[in-house]
Amino acid sequence: MLRLSKFLSQQGICSRREAEFFIQQGWLKVNGTTVSEPGTKVSENCHVVLDPRAQEYQSRLLTVLIHKPIGYVSSQAEKGYRPAASLITRSNLIQRADHSAKHRLKFPISGLAPAGRLDIDSSGLLVLTQDGRIASHLISPSSDVEKEYLVRVNSDVQPEQVKRLCSGSSLDNVVLAPARVEMLDRNYFRMILTEGRKRQIRRMCQLLGLEVKGLKRVRIGKVRLGSLPVGKWRLLHREEEF
Repeated sequence: MLRLSKFLSQQGICSRREAEFFIQQGWLKVNGTTVSEPGTKVSENCHVVLDPRAQEYQSRLLTVLIHKPIGYVSSQAEKGYRPAASLITRSNLIQRADHSAKHRLKFPISGLAPAGRLDIDSSGLLVLTQDGRIASHLISPSSDVEKEYLVRVNSDVQPEQVKRLCSGSSLDNVVLAPARVEMLDRNYFRMILTEGRKRQIRRMCQLLGLEVKGLKRVRIGKVRLGSLPVGKWRLLHREEEF
């Protein structure tokens, strides 16, 4: 038996926090019965139905894509550095010609949390979301969503170092999942990971005697940074998914 909120999160139906809210509102049915107790436990083969009002609530949740510049932190401000969320202003919004979101959004936008991190010395695609389903999909321990980076190091990368970057490395006494590396120049390469340990690429390179001089994330899952300018942001389009 699992707590209902945990079950819903594991199934990707909603986040635990959203589940508690839906229960309070009477917007969840389990095996045909409306659930009213937050601590309700269910079996793994139960049948859960979301009220249309819960589905409407989820459809209004926003997910933001930022081209984070170097010098901004992913979440809370620290050591005098500004959080990437401070870039989410009306003037920094990039939108499609057929999209009128700029005129509907209310600033500041509340409830946005980073779905993954990007260290202060790195730039590129950063996701902030109000949607617990997306956050769980991107950062849960079981997530296998690909993250693609462009990496420049201080010296030529040797074939043996490429092999070590692809597999065989470990950090914090944990063996890392296999990675993919494509050399673009002698000291410049594309790297694709399915995990995101703290400063992982920099630390992997350091173990091989390489110093990272530039690091940019250009893709998360199926969503690409594309031509989004540095310091600007846009909304995740309805037809996009990670």
